Amino acid sequence: MSPTTALTADQAAARLHELTVIDVRTPGEYASGHLPGAHNIPLDHLDAALPTLRTAADRGGLLLVCASGTRSAQACRRLADQGIAAATLTGGTAAWTRLGHDSDRPAGTRTPWAMDRQVRLAAGCLVLTGLIAGQRWTAARRLSAGVAGGLVFSALTDTCGMAKILAKLPHNRPTPTDLDATLAP
Repeated sequence: MSPTTALTADQAAARLHELTVIDVRTPGEYASGHLPGAHNIPLDHLDAALPTLRTAADRGGLLLVCASGTRSAQACRRLADQGIAAATLTGGTAAWTRLGHDSDRPAGTRTPWAMDRQVRLAAGCLVLTGLIAGQRWTAARRLSAGVAGGLVFSALTDTCGMAKILAKLPHNRPTPTDLDATLAP
């Protein structure tokens, strides 16, 4: 198992030229702004990219980034289990932008909604639908109860089934790329 390290935003900025930066957020989050030169490999696609990530780590430092540092720390642990050394960005892109470091954003793209905002919209719509339909059909209230139970489960387990479902929508899917070509020097 390889060790994982954490870099602050200022440390990462000073070493950015020597690091291969992997953003493990969803494509929508990545499009909203990312570290310069970062490559988007969503967390749920990490296993498919292991050979390429191993090669990139052998060439130099590997920095994993997400919004807050939670998913990138999880990704670092997964890579460490495979013998791949990587660092995580403490505080994620939120800390990066808060400290005034530059961010890239694809030209001509709208700022997509973050996954947590999409989850709140979907959950709210489902609960509201269950309550309104429940005025006529009492069984429809089970929809609201089911969503509420799912939200409680999500909070207790720090997982989100609804986010996994929403991640499969076309606007949340990564664009097909050849990871080897993307990460080649």
